[in-house]
Amino acid sequence: MTQPAHDSDTRPRCPVTGATGIIDASAKEPIPLYGAAYKSDPYDLYRELREAGPVHRVRFPSGIAAWLVTGYQAAQQTLGDPRLGKNHALGNDYWRSLASIMPEPQHSQLQVHLLHQDPPKHTDMRRLVLDAFAPRRIEALRPRFQELADALVDALPPEGGADLVQGFAAHYPFQVLAEVIGLPAELARRFDRDWGKVVQPVGPQDPGRPAYEGRLRGLQAYIADVVAHKRAHWEDDLLSRLVVAQERGELSKEELDSMIFQLLVAGQEPVTNQITTMLITLLRHPEQLARLRDESALMPRAIEELLRYDSAFELTTWRFFAEDSDLHSTRVPAGDSVIVSLCAANRDPEQFPEADTLDLERSPNSHLAFGHGIHFCPGAALARAELQVAIGTLLTHLPGLRPAGDLNELAWIPAVLARGVNQLAVSYDQRL
Repeated sequence: MTQPAHDSDTRPRCPVTGATGIIDASAKEPIPLYGAAYKSDPYDLYRELREAGPVHRVRFPSGIAAWLVTGYQAAQQTLGDPRLGKNHALGNDYWRSLASIMPEPQHSQLQVHLLHQDPPKHTDMRRLVLDAFAPRRIEALRPRFQELADALVDALPPEGGADLVQGFAAHYPFQVLAEVIGLPAELARRFDRDWGKVVQPVGPQDPGRPAYEGRLRGLQAYIADVVAHKRAHWEDDLLSRLVVAQERGELSKEELDSMIFQLLVAGQEPVTNQITTMLITLLRHPEQLARLRDESALMPRAIEELLRYDSAFELTTWRFFAEDSDLHSTRVPAGDSVIVSLCAANRDPEQFPEADTLDLERSPNSHLAFGHGIHFCPGAALARAELQVAIGTLLTHLPGLRPAGDLNELAWIPAVLARGVNQLAVSYDQRL
């Protein structure tokens, strides 16, 4: 274990652990992956972890300890490892007692979606959503996405500044999602973004637990209304097709509710967060912001680099071995949780030259922001289109875009898996 530094020790310290130099991968005490300093900038810690080895024992706010994979090659291999399953039934009693904290009956009713399934069930469920997110369909909808973005920007103050989360990023992804999956306008207006916080762990003893359970009940009731509406008003859209699949016996009621839950939450918050992380990155690199504003042809490649540089999906969800197994020369007990750090992999200098440098023309750029393997994000084409439209619209219509305060004082969301902020105050000269 790393020894405490003496007062005269001037070696760089990890901002989270206080460790100096390389973190000892064999340390018995798990490394905490939480706290304001960690959420603000986890990359110094990730650098130390990568240099120390591919697998590390870490601890999350709930108290659960997990095995974290960091380097690019190790991450890619782990994401494609057929020995690792996503079904929560594979988790051991220790994991279940601390990490499986969504209470019953909601855990059984809302946690059997695609992200927590293994083949062949995962294959069958994934097939149901692929057409809705096919790249050709998404490109055909791009003009509509642009209309939605323009309308939100038109509602911003004509000059001075605004909060680009509350004024844009918190609304745009859900409006786009509603168009793609067939959520009627009246139901879309009723969706409460606060329900998205149900994916942020709140333990049984946490004082925020009653509010958390209230969000769950509210979201469940909303999902029931969505299903009832689609049964009564069938249309040729994804939500209607999922309801029909349940009626045909291809999905259980719990799987149907879980898939709608996943669409509503996973299709909204990650893109909202990714818009904010991209804007923060560009605001910290004003010369790159100006270049991207002036060179619209650069946008597709720039979005890929912004995804790599600071991904809103920081960590993957749990994976488990069915039996004690070797993971990159580390013995992992059956049922222990394995997590992959996508952000750490995307800053690996062995894969990306000058990995900590923002290079809007980086090519090739095989980042892992959307995952890898059978669980690669089925909505990747949609997310790319949304981000290209969102960033392009904001840069074009808000000349002089700049921070309204100190970016180092931003309050980052204390979510386990995600990176983003709930407020991003900016100034601009005028709204065009």
